[in-house]
Amino acid sequence: QVQLLESGGGLVQPGGSLRLSCTVSGSIFSINRMDWHRQAPGKERELVASITSVGITQYIGSVKGRFTISRDNAKNTVYLEMNSLKPEDTAVYYCNADIMIRRYQSYSKYWGQGTQVTVSS
Repeated sequence: QVQLLESGGGLVQPGGSLRLSCTVSGSIFSINRMDWHRQAPGKERELVASITSVGITQYIGSVKGRFTISRDNAKNTVYLEMNSLKPEDTAVYYCNADIMIRRYQSYSKYWGQGTQVTVSS
């Protein structure tokens, strides 16, 4: 059974940093794109950053220059380094991955359970 296990959330003061991790566990053949999304209270979930299997990255404008997405393909893990955090970054952060379970099958999206990030003094 495929699972995405997230860690690294918590409470941090404005201007602080956190590093989120998300590891894919289970028997799989391949991982394509991996994303981080977030959902703040009363708001829709939004895509924050994405990274392809060869390392091409994209970010939403509000986190450019502050957040860095990276991945370790050998560990099936994606990271989100978050610096200069602001109160408006407060949200539940979810990882998402396009995964092929067996060779020649299509890719399917899998989600992590979410990890809370709270930025407050």
